[in-house]
Amino acid sequence: MQPDYGDRYWKMNSRENTNGQPCPVARALDVMGDRWSLLIVRDAFDGVRRFSDFQRNLGVARNILSERLRRLVDGGILVMQPASDSAYQEYVLSEQGKALFPVVVALRQWGERHLFAQGERHSELVDKKTGAPLRFMAPRTADGQVASPDDTEVRKPS
Repeated sequence: MQPDYGDRYWKMNSRENTNGQPCPVARALDVMGDRWSLLIVRDAFDGVRRFSDFQRNLGVARNILSERLRRLVDGGILVMQPASDSAYQEYVLSEQGKALFPVVVALRQWGERHLFAQGERHSELVDKKTGAPLRFMAPRTADGQVASPDDTEVRKPS
């Protein structure tokens, strides 16, 4: 039986983890769990709004892009709105989509640390006002200390 959470999630997907208990990571991956969806969201943070611009930036097939954009709209990550300068529609991050910013930044920072050789050039995320790179993001405990996996546990609902 499907739990009644009163949110959009269950309207589009009813997966639960193998233990039969809701898992936030599994739910997030149901919406965002593929390469193209994450890259679309990354490009949306960079100001891309039109189908043709997403396709040009990503080099993805039209049918795959159409499907991913539809899923992101259905999942509440993107909203479609009329473009200000034409009859076309454009895709804009919703508030829910904007809340993915720390996820995209964390993936970026992990990639910077682990997938580039020392001194190898790569894009950089900087503060618009100062031009300074963002500080490394990390989960923190209630007292402000950086938390490691050894410092945390998942409490499953009973």
